[in-house]
This record gives sequence, structure tokens and C-alpha cells, in this order.
Amino acid sequence: MEIREILDTLPHRYPFLLVDKVNELVVGERIVAQKNVSINEEFFNGHFPHFPVMPGVLIVEALAQAAGILSFKTMGTTSSQDSVYFFVGIDNCRFKRPVVPGDILTLHVSIERQSRLLWKYKGTAMVGDELAAEADLMCALRDLPSKA
Repeated sequence: MEIREILDTLPHRYPFLLVDKVNELVVGERIVAQKNVSINEEFFNGHFPHFPVMPGVLIVEALAQAAGILSFKTMGTTSSQDSVYFFVGIDNCRFKRPVVPGDILTLHVSIERQSRLLWKYKGTAMVGDELAAEADLMCALRDLPSKA
């Protein structure tokens, strides 16, 4: 998937869209996506000016966005104005190496369990052959209150 299809699938937009490309997707199983980390990212202005490092929470958010793409493709749908795919849990999260400008962050996410609208995933973020981060993620699709 290229960026246009990602934009059609996820509700996120700049500066918070953290998936640039999907390299592999097996519906109902797994996804491999990437985030190209550039010095032009807004967060590098303050994290840290003397040694730019991608914030760990944004690495985990990138994994969650990849999980969102996998889930939407598995359900055969896209994001809508009537619902939100919420990030509802993180377990066993570990950061193993800093992610810096120029890195290509490869996001590997697999579905571990799904029950109705709650999904559990295992995610790893790699830079080349090095593990940057890993986490067990949980997301849930929730309807938004209707506008009266």
C-alpha cells in the first residue's frame, strides 16, 4: 500500500500519521509497514535538540496505526466519521535502541486475538536487523455518539 491508500484507510493526518508505506499485509494475520524517520519531524524540535531521538510513545503509536490498517483491511472497511479505533492498552512494552533521523522504522504487527470489536496484537519495531521496540497492543472500535 502506498500513502494514498493509507490515507483512505486511517483517519490520521500530518503531523500524526506515522505510517508511510505498507510492505506486506496478510488479511486476518499480520502487517509489515514502515515509517521513514526524517529530521523534519515536528517532535525533533524538542526531543532532543542536541540529540534528536524519536519519542518512544510515537514508536508505539506507529505500531498501533499499523495495527489499525491491519484491522480495517481484515474487517473490509475504513475509518469513518461514525466511529473511532481507540488504542486501549499496552503491555510488555520495551525500548531497545534509539530511533534517530535517517532511520527506516519497520513495523511488524500480528493479530494475537480478536473478540467482537476488541483486538490484541504483538508488535515489534525494527531498524534494519535491530529491535528498537516491542509491545503487546490492544485496540477497540467504538461508535461515536450521534450528533443530535
